[in-house]
Amino acid sequence: MTREDSGRGDSTITARLSRGAILAPGICDALTASLATQAGAEALYLSGAAIAYTRLARPDVGLVSVSEVAEVIALIRDRVETPMIVDADTGYGNALNVQRTVRVFERAGANVIQLEDQTFPKRCGHLAEKRIVPAAEMVGKIRAAVDARHSQETLIIGRTDAAAIEGLEAAIARAHLYAEAGADILFVEAPKSAEQLKAIVDALGDVRPLLANMVEGGQTPLYSAAELGQQGFSIIIFPGGVVRAIARTAQDYYRSLIKTGSNAAFRDSMFDFDGLNDVIGTNALLALGKSYEDEDKSEVAETA
Repeated sequence: MTREDSGRGDSTITARLSRGAILAPGICDALTASLATQAGAEALYLSGAAIAYTRLARPDVGLVSVSEVAEVIALIRDRVETPMIVDADTGYGNALNVQRTVRVFERAGANVIQLEDQTFPKRCGHLAEKRIVPAAEMVGKIRAAVDARHSQETLIIGRTDAAAIEGLEAAIARAHLYAEAGADILFVEAPKSAEQLKAIVDALGDVRPLLANMVEGGQTPLYSAAELGQQGFSIIIFPGGVVRAIARTAQDYYRSLIKTGSNAAFRDSMFDFDGLNDVIGTNALLALGKSYEDEDKSEVAETA
């Protein structure tokens, strides 16, 4: 097998949402997408932050380009079929740029595309000193995104960062406008308390499905996916957790290797050669390649 399927029978987020809240773990590349799928993930979340962290070793401050994200989407989609939510940041420009971004990401394999109302360059939603565009400008971007998508099954998330700048009421008002413009899912970023989470659900829960973002050390209180589902959120993302876990493990690994000159001390915390090959499907891929070679030999023999 060259590609891993989620095995859930739903090819779209829309179909899955009808059965209840979705936990979408964060991924950063094809390997983490494959591992998340093997673990049973029903949807995946690819954040711009995760790409900045892993490809650039830089913070989420607008350094990642549309083409870099599209390349990662395509590499992931070549490996797994699991529905994928993709962070498109600000759309990388104005409404026309948003349209191109949506077309490029959709062709690459994104099932859901998230757009936010920050200015460019943007910042991680849990960093200070964010700035936002006028609501009318973001409404135009949402409308442009909806017009640009090829399939109605490609969903658009309207995210607002206004809570940190204009207050929660203003953020909720913006979310209503984004829903009216055609956003399929709403995302009010960085609520600071259980009360604010409840206020978001009370105001918007009957308008569109809602997304909640869990960031370890961020501004929002941490809850489990089950708890947030019970509160009324439909999609719960843990976008950067895997990168934080990988970075911590890699830091410990390199320190151990440099200190001891060997991997012996770290042996129980890593795959060996065969173990990793099992995880990435080496034997299955080699067998697939051999099947084509054997078939070619048979065809040559028959025509000889």
